[in-house]
Amino acid sequence: QVQLVESGGGLVQAGGSLRLSCAASGSILSIYAMGWYRQAPGKQRELVALITTGDHRGDNTNYTDSVKGRFTVSKDNAKNTLYLRMDSPKPDNTAVYYCYADDSNQDYWGQGTQVTASS
Repeated sequence: QVQLVESGGGLVQAGGSLRLSCAASGSILSIYAMGWYRQAPGKQRELVALITTGDHRGDNTNYTDSVKGRFTVSKDNAKNTLYLRMDSPKPDNTAVYYCYADDSNQDYWGQGTQVTASS
């Protein structure tokens, strides 16, 4: 089992930045992918960014097109923590952001953290 706890959400103004954190615990050695999803009111949950364990050349990252160049996903293996840095978020980035992990057997989700981006 894997437990995920997000933090760092809040209100961010246009031109600002915000960093979300996701602390992982439990059977973390089995995790091969972690990422961030978001769900805005009345919309389906969607992928924001994903980081998968790579080879000696490093991990692989993928982003949804709308956040490329503004959001950065990273991972600190020593702290078992996943991050999402959001630069210049837009009002339509307002959503509950969920941390996600996959150990190839099942998906794990955090409780979510609210991000509100004002114009």
